[in-house]
Amino acid sequence: MVYSEEEIPKLHRVHRTVLQMLRDRNYLVLDSEINMSRQEFKEKLDINLKGGHPTYFKTNKDDPSDKIFVYFVRVAKLGLSVLTKIRERMESEGVERSILVSRSKPSEALKDLAPKHRIELFQEDELLVNVTEHELVPEHQVLTEAEKENLLETYTVKETQLPRMFVTDPVARYYGLKRGQVVRIIRPSETAGTYVTYRIVV
Repeated sequence: MVYSEEEIPKLHRVHRTVLQMLRDRNYLVLDSEINMSRQEFKEKLDINLKGGHPTYFKTNKDDPSDKIFVYFVRVAKLGLSVLTKIRERMESEGVERSILVSRSKPSEALKDLAPKHRIELFQEDELLVNVTEHELVPEHQVLTEAEKENLLETYTVKETQLPRMFVTDPVARYYGLKRGQVVRIIRPSETAGTYVTYRIVV
């Protein structure tokens, strides 16, 4: 696989967003990785390509058993053969979750071919910018299961009574949220300073 000089700036931005996304999901990512210069990125990319596609392998800071792969695949058409190789590596490494970033638009149907694993599909163009850094996107905080239960008890509500956020929402995809998880959304308020709402992922 060969990358042209014109592609490097775009790929640099995509990789930076992916690393930010991993850190925001509580995976161990160093500041030096996120703040890597374009030249440093290019050199690292050249080294990684010797082993095939660029790949990240990260571990959750609080749960060493929670590991994730990130694969960058730039084939013209993303098909079953690529997914099969990824699934086989996940099985051999004991990893249940991965992110697949492709140049072409991946088919959502591909995920159904790996029921034992969670494979998230992103297109490069979706990751050129970090959606959570957009000025119109308020702060989102993912609640733990205990925090979710406490919220429901405090306000005496059922899950079905909470406002909803679709699992396909860009922010939900950024955080890798699953159905049933709850997020706290903090918006600025002219009168109260901040305005807090909660949404459940459906």
